[in-house]
Amino acid sequence: MDPKILGGVFLGWSLGANDSANVFGTAVSSFMVNYRLATILIAIFVLIGALLEGAPGLETLGGITEQSFNTAFLISISAALTVTIMTILKIPVSTSQAVVGGILGIGILQKHIEFQYLYKVIICWIGTPIGAIFFSIILYPSIAFFLRKLHMHFLTYDRMMRFLLILTGIYGAYALGANNVANVTGVFYKAGMVNKFEALLIGGLSIGFGALTYSRNVMITVGRKIIPMDAFSAFISVLSEAITVHIYAIIGVPVSTSQALVGGVVGIGIVKGIRMVSGKTIIKIVIGWFLTPALGMAFSILLSYLF
Repeated sequence: MDPKILGGVFLGWSLGANDSANVFGTAVSSFMVNYRLATILIAIFVLIGALLEGAPGLETLGGITEQSFNTAFLISISAALTVTIMTILKIPVSTSQAVVGGILGIGILQKHIEFQYLYKVIICWIGTPIGAIFFSIILYPSIAFFLRKLHMHFLTYDRMMRFLLILTGIYGAYALGANNVANVTGVFYKAGMVNKFEALLIGGLSIGFGALTYSRNVMITVGRKIIPMDAFSAFISVLSEAITVHIYAIIGVPVSTSQALVGGVVGIGIVKGIRMVSGKTIIKIVIGWFLTPALGMAFSILLSYLF
């Protein structure tokens, strides 16, 4: 394996460490699901999702501009730096947007950008939270009505919620791997450094490794401090996120699980007639939409000149 691919592995590790919280954060922080079980399930199903449905995203990200060994490495480092800075600033970050920003910086220097791929990506970015809001609005009242009809004892309800949170987390992990593996190794695949199977395998393993080794603090933060909610609302928000992210995996565009999760929570708030996400959080997300790709682009241009 070319040492330059380690830049992608590092990016995948950081992605797994951060985005695992969007899959199991609320379930773990509320003690409905054991942390170690959650991370093992994430690692397994991220890899399965990457191997089975991650290929379309490789083609989309790889098609935006031409890649070489050096540019692939610079893009992965640029994205990693961007994610780090945005995390320090406490602005919700999209690894997808950071990677695309890095790709665009290289494309500007090479004077070669395939705009049909770029337009597809941008449209899907906008549609991510909107799609999650839509699914949340549909799923919340529908499933709540069905559960009410069952007239369950509260202990039975508690067991069912635990099972549903695990099941939805598994689906969320699968969708995360299928959708976001292209962020990790898409540029290396385009550069010819790895074949398709190797790109999916390395990406899936590195995301899973991040979940296994360094996701606890982010899970607790997301679950308890950013979006605290009851078990049923957590189930609906993660399910809405997973469906949305999975659809974009099929389309072949990596999107932000964080933005999809917030969209799911906003949808629940609309149904319940309350504001579940603060205006401050929304402002940070909008800032992140613009600042993340801009930083990724700036870093890739700067690093290209330096190296």
